[in-house]
Amino acid sequence: MSPRLLVHTRTTAYRHDSIPAAIAAVRTLGDFDVTATEDPAVLEGPLDAYAAVVFLSTSGEILTPAGRERLAGYVDGGGGFVGVHAAACTEYEWPYYGELLGARFDRHPEFQPGRVVVEDRTHPATRHLPDVWEFTDEWYDFRTNPRGAVRVLAAADESSYDGGAMGADHPLVWCREQGAGRVFYTALGHACEAYEDPDFRAHLLGGITWAARLDEDEG
Repeated sequence: MSPRLLVHTRTTAYRHDSIPAAIAAVRTLGDFDVTATEDPAVLEGPLDAYAAVVFLSTSGEILTPAGRERLAGYVDGGGGFVGVHAAACTEYEWPYYGELLGARFDRHPEFQPGRVVVEDRTHPATRHLPDVWEFTDEWYDFRTNPRGAVRVLAAADESSYDGGAMGADHPLVWCREQGAGRVFYTALGHACEAYEDPDFRAHLLGGITWAARLDEDEG
């Protein structure tokens, strides 16, 4: 039976035009049984059947109190959680979520080309990437630097684009343990074109695979 993914795309703040392309990409990344929803009530139900829950460019306050409790219990109990791009712009009023994800979005410069520096080549999300990955995105700045609380996989080279505000140490992709669960986050994925890019698709697949513990021998 194919591993099940719950892909949640509810937004109560900014909504990315790339959400349909992103859902379509996840459906074709691997042998997954994907349930895509914007209904917060779905997060109130049992989640244990899912290999991972994916917040795909969610924004704002999107969960009910019951949904918050269910998601926290799921991850702490061993579930996988994947945050993509604007997932860092989500649930600002729920302190647990900031800890879960590792950092919260602050601001971003204009959409532009730049460079991603891969720091950890042993993870399924990054092992296929070049040491320096040329990409075009919004280059999110975060309210805090998560390094030390997370395993940083890749960082932004602020010298390669205009408007970065975090300086020489600018984590962009990371993973961490939360209770018995695994959390993966990538700040990339703003534009529809990202979800057609083979390197980004492999990056996202590797993150999901790791969070869902679908290959325990990797990462």
